[in-house]
Amino acid sequence: MQDLVVYGGPVPTYLIESIQSTLQPEAIKPQGMQAIRCSGIRVTSLPDNILQALRNEQLDWGLVPAAKQLASFKLVVFDMDSTLINIECIDELADFAGRKTEVSEITEAAMRGELDYRESLQKRVAILEGLNARVLARVFSERLLLNPGARELLEALQNANIHTALLSGGFTYFTERLRIELGLDFATSNELEIVSGKLTGKVVGKIIDAQAKADTLTALMAEFGLRQDQVMAVGDGANDLLMMAAAGTSVAYHAKPATQAKATHAINHGGLDSILTLYPA
Repeated sequence: MQDLVVYGGPVPTYLIESIQSTLQPEAIKPQGMQAIRCSGIRVTSLPDNILQALRNEQLDWGLVPAAKQLASFKLVVFDMDSTLINIECIDELADFAGRKTEVSEITEAAMRGELDYRESLQKRVAILEGLNARVLARVFSERLLLNPGARELLEALQNANIHTALLSGGFTYFTERLRIELGLDFATSNELEIVSGKLTGKVVGKIIDAQAKADTLTALMAEFGLRQDQVMAVGDGANDLLMMAAAGTSVAYHAKPATQAKATHAINHGGLDSILTLYPA
């Protein structure tokens, strides 16, 4: 038995009536101002007429286990770039080198899964060679914002004593500052090599790619003694798929189609706090 949650905006009467007649839920109740929860759903996927109506109305939706709430999770891990935050940090760094368009195209291809992430990262970082390291601070202070709903979600997770981690193919300068400022329990990412105040165009140490992110998640589960169903992973690109597959619940946030297709839930219209609508605190 599952609940169907429809959220992200006012749910029109015709859609509620269509859900009632097609899916025959045990009950339909409002959840806040812009969501409904339809309990007792006996399907594992939605019929085409309901899906089309949801797309037409630009609403998000999710099928969730009836009894599962936020407290059912003990660990939630996030990708950083374009998931927890609004930018791809490497693209913004490249902007200071006058090569943002070139790097952004590589980033997009990598996130769609068209390029090997490790190779694409090395290629993009090489373009940054000679860039003054002070631009890292400028990107953080001038361009980096949390995505909508991030603070609200993190506050709810921390109030529920749920571990939080940032598993990123980005850079330690940003993940460590976010870890400290947001009170996250753990962060891992790539370290840019800096010599004499300038980026060398290389990464120091092990590259954090898709497999490394998944391995880190598995290690955290073992450290905390968690089952897979107690873990949620949130990401947006192809390099998040292994991490998301390692978690019992995965959320594709404003993600590439290939990532959405393999995720438990896809948030296309709402903010990160939409997770609190699916799994109430």
